[in-house]
Amino acid sequence: MTSVAHEAWFQDPALTRILALLNGEGGEARVVGGAVRNTLMGLPVGDIDIATTLVPEQVIERAKAAGIKAVPTGIDHGTVTLVLEGRGYEVTTLRRDLETDGRHAQVAFGTDWTADAERRDLTINALYADADGEVIDLVGGLGDIETRTIRFIGDAATRIAEDYLRVLRFFRFFAYYGSGRPDADGLRASAKAKDRLKTLSAERIWAEMKKLLAAPDPSRALLWMRQTGVLTEVLPETEKWGIDAIHGLVVTEQALQWTPDPLVRLAGIVPPDAARLEALAKRLRLSNADAGRLQRFATAPTLPDEITDVGFDRLLYRHGPEGLSVRLKLDLSIARSSAEGDPVAMRKAARLSVLLHRCERYKKPVFPLTGADVLAAGIPAGKRVGEILSTLETLWVERNFSLDRATLAARLEEMVREEPGRGD
Repeated sequence: MTSVAHEAWFQDPALTRILALLNGEGGEARVVGGAVRNTLMGLPVGDIDIATTLVPEQVIERAKAAGIKAVPTGIDHGTVTLVLEGRGYEVTTLRRDLETDGRHAQVAFGTDWTADAERRDLTINALYADADGEVIDLVGGLGDIETRTIRFIGDAATRIAEDYLRVLRFFRFFAYYGSGRPDADGLRASAKAKDRLKTLSAERIWAEMKKLLAAPDPSRALLWMRQTGVLTEVLPETEKWGIDAIHGLVVTEQALQWTPDPLVRLAGIVPPDAARLEALAKRLRLSNADAGRLQRFATAPTLPDEITDVGFDRLLYRHGPEGLSVRLKLDLSIARSSAEGDPVAMRKAARLSVLLHRCERYKKPVFPLTGADVLAAGIPAGKRVGEILSTLETLWVERNFSLDRATLAARLEEMVREEPGRGD
């Protein structure tokens, strides 16, 4: 018997109370999905989801009677979130699909656990734990967890046709949980359905891709996505650029203990072309923050091999640290990949590490003068104010930010005296 009964999360009093509330008096409830899967795979448990034979109205009624807050977060799909001791538990009524169009499903509530399991996507996501902690497997998920096989429940093509986002979920779950070669039926069905991804919203596609790119090591998943044509379908920018940089980036992340960053990984597989990345951001409807990071990466200058600290500080001032940081991480991972047995690459990697550290600690110096100073010196309001200020700022940068306010103010006075019509 496989059980999660002794796990700390399962013994949490809040969960125990909710399961007791939903079980009995004609109702049955089980923990389902990620919490069970991750426990059996020795991974941290995040959200705890619960499936129940009770309909949403019954869940809400029982929760109110017990003094537990109930939030109808997805009541049309059978989901109510119960909030207890500051934590939310999604409780969803057992369902079966009535009709699907590849994007949305019309469902009916039910009490059949097998029907509920069989409508889910992957075998490892359809494991239940009952109120005693015993794991219930209705679709062969336990065996797939043992072998780290990511497999669709039943016929892969049928599962994908119910929601074409499952193509990307197949590769995302492979990135996190899979081993060896992906399931052959899943690969074939994903390749055949890749052109249907265009029917999905851009937001759903990017949300799934961002999760995939955040996996500890997405390189094998990306390789199989490229082999099946799925990657080109969702990220055509990668087609001629390639994904070879990903493995070295992941190795460097692990060696230097960088937190996996999906935007840095995306930058590693797309060309640093501002126009193309702007189009990518619009197509996938990236947030302003994500789109901005991509643009700052694309417009960051290529670093000369022998750049000095002073020269680098000037670049940081003009371009900001964010785009340069991404460039440095990608360049450093490439240099580290070539460093073994190559003294030149080793020296380059060491220098890039120093520059990256400098970049991450960077605080932009504040130029001592403002437009108000130029106006106070006697220059009328207009574009000439900005021109003079820019000239003085350039001088300040070229002198390595060392000129103080008094020195710059003196130079400003000289410039004002030299203005046409102001000479003696």
